[in-house]
Amino acid sequence: MNKKDLISKMSKDAGITLDQAKKALSALIQGVSMALQRGERVTLSGFGSFEIKIRQERMGRNPKTGQIIRISAKKKVKFNPSQRLENSL
Repeated sequence: MNKKDLISKMSKDAGITLDQAKKALSALIQGVSMALQRGERVTLSGFGSFEIKIRQERMGRNPKTGQIIRISAKKKVKFNPSQRLENSL
């Protein structure tokens, strides 16, 4: 399912127009993104939670040359599914 399919499903299930569903989905994505940028955890009951995790700097190896390189620390978005979602799969 892609974004277009999700908007169509939201429109049908909620009984709203495609434009309204598109705006609602965009608002949700923007809200989650902004909360994560502020370092907040976002929890959607029955679905799961999103949070930022920091991967520490580490040493790695270039697979082509075998040379040891430094891999910089970076932030990653982590999703933890709810127990209900996991049980439904």
